[in-house]
Amino acid sequence: MADIGTETIDTGKSATGDPLLVFMPSGRRGYFPKGTPILAAARQLGVDIDSVCGGRGICGRCQVVVSEGEFAKLGVTSDTHHLSDFSSVEQRYADKRGLKPGRRLSCQAVLLGDLVIDVPADSQVHKQVVRKRAEMREIILDPVIKLHYVEVREPDMHDPTGDLQRLEEALKNQWSLEGLDCDVRAIQGLQQALRKGEWKVTVAVHMGKQITAVWPGFQEKIYGFAVDVGSTTIAGHLCDLQTGEVVASSGLMNPQIRFGEDLMSRVSYVMMNPGGDQDMTRAVREALNDLAQAVAREAGCTVEDILECTFVGNPIMHHLLLGINPIELGWAPFALATDGPVQIWASEIDLKVHPNARIYVLPCIAGHVGADTAGVILSETPYESDEMTLIVDVGTNAEIVLGNKNRLVAASSPTGPAFEGAQISCGQRAAPGAIERVRIDRETLEPRFKVIGCDLWSDHPDFAKQTEAFGVTGVCGSGIIEALAEMFLSGILTQDGVIDGAMAAKSPRIQAEGRTFLYLLHDGQPQLKITQNDIRAIQLAKAALYAGARLLMDKLGIEKVDRITLAGAFGSHIDVKYAMVLGMIPDCDLAKVTSAGNAAGTGARIALLNRGARDEIARVVKQVEKIETAVEAKFQEHFIEAMALPHKTSPYPHLAKAVKLPEPKLAAQPDGTGEDGGRRRNRRRG
Repeated sequence: MADIGTETIDTGKSATGDPLLVFMPSGRRGYFPKGTPILAAARQLGVDIDSVCGGRGICGRCQVVVSEGEFAKLGVTSDTHHLSDFSSVEQRYADKRGLKPGRRLSCQAVLLGDLVIDVPADSQVHKQVVRKRAEMREIILDPVIKLHYVEVREPDMHDPTGDLQRLEEALKNQWSLEGLDCDVRAIQGLQQALRKGEWKVTVAVHMGKQITAVWPGFQEKIYGFAVDVGSTTIAGHLCDLQTGEVVASSGLMNPQIRFGEDLMSRVSYVMMNPGGDQDMTRAVREALNDLAQAVAREAGCTVEDILECTFVGNPIMHHLLLGINPIELGWAPFALATDGPVQIWASEIDLKVHPNARIYVLPCIAGHVGADTAGVILSETPYESDEMTLIVDVGTNAEIVLGNKNRLVAASSPTGPAFEGAQISCGQRAAPGAIERVRIDRETLEPRFKVIGCDLWSDHPDFAKQTEAFGVTGVCGSGIIEALAEMFLSGILTQDGVIDGAMAAKSPRIQAEGRTFLYLLHDGQPQLKITQNDIRAIQLAKAALYAGARLLMDKLGIEKVDRITLAGAFGSHIDVKYAMVLGMIPDCDLAKVTSAGNAAGTGARIALLNRGARDEIARVVKQVEKIETAVEAKFQEHFIEAMALPHKTSPYPHLAKAVKLPEPKLAAQPDGTGEDGGRRRNRRRG
């Protein structure tokens, strides 16, 4: 039987000396005897790995990858030699069906030593539902690339003019375009295009200055690719550059997650593993090529039809994408390699689109406030508003912007991955079967919930039938938020976030667990429990978020905000009322608390479709004042007070009008101590 560790950071050793096996991206781990098949271990831990053939090595759906290197946070040195040699069954499958380099069949590979295993998205049963989608927003269409159809004068024995010169002549005469540049990549295919098109061609001109591509005849469509490179997910939107229409959207997990769940873990990986930055750069670039293929396939075009790309991402993602070692971002003063916009050829980052495609990366703001925040600012335009607006891009590392047309301040806050289901005992990322909505009866304390993939509440008679295909598998971020908020509103949680043991007399769902209590959310297979450690993980994350916002309010000398916007894939799925109940954000009129969806991705799309927006955001970010929370003395004070629900000292008058907040109370513990005793025991960071 596996000695399964439940802590997020587990550097302990098995009492029997068994190797530690860690699965990414779920983070599930346990100690198993040498010789245990990886698939069998995965099943014991509830890791999501597909298999149809029953472990015979026939279906090939259980493929995994060994993540090599030293993982200090896990206390593991992972090596391919800690896995059994390639078996004859695997060789037979590879010969017949093919197996990507580095991949193994988890049903055949067996454990020999400490190991970190990455489960690719295509090997998972409940494949990730990436919720980042392009938001409907009016954009003035003025793309950097425009098409021009021309008829070119044929060559003449009496006129030695070259084909390029006659093309430039046609563009001048027919489109008034003069002084154009043309690099050798466009020239290389020029003669073939002219003759195939019988001297009628379509020319793509970049920024009115440079010939980018030439097609024979009339070319009706060209495309642009706007991408948000998040630390957890990567989302891309393929746009028709002639109409501005989003013709395809897709997303995938950032494969860098196997090197570390959060940003600092990835920087730490680089510090401890020379060349680790190159491994992460290669991984994200390969993912981007897969994403480009996916959106092109969905749109019915080819990747060669993509002529322009825009990218946003936090500073570490920004640096790794561009092949810049992010190690300087790991310690003060958190120096960026560049804070300006970057314009390069797509080939410079090995992006397999049109050979002459270009990339524009939005500017960063500070060492921990990146191009993704610049995208959010461009999308939400707080610099044009009279209202004091707080924008929070909720993610593994939350970016916060506060201000109006007079002044803007920005900061980042290290919330960690708890909001996305990591560090939570029953947590998982958004996928079919994950609980995303929770309600608790105030009298009986009985829960009901909704899961992704089904519109019915769990108390509906047809719920079991409609969820039969995927079941109830875990709790995603929005479900965790609502579960804790409902527990607080129901009196199960005290203001300090302690599960009130006295409530066990009211409901069997409150159960003792050592010196603390837990709440049984789902009494099925699997059982889903909200533990005291889960609550602490969310408290730490939400306190960091609130403290960052409060610090910005201090800088502007204000006590309240007029409007709050929650951005990001996760932010767009949070019920704003429950976010305020937990105290993730300051008090505000709930009618003025909205979700903006993937605002960073929308900003990338604006920069793709409007050339003037690039100059605009480059100008605006230079005016943003950067606040570094790590060196602000009041951050810790705000953080400690924000651990309470919704807050220890700040009033929430707007929230009190919308929901009935419980009276403060002390909770009895199994050992007879009150609320303070529980708090002392659980103060350590998860």
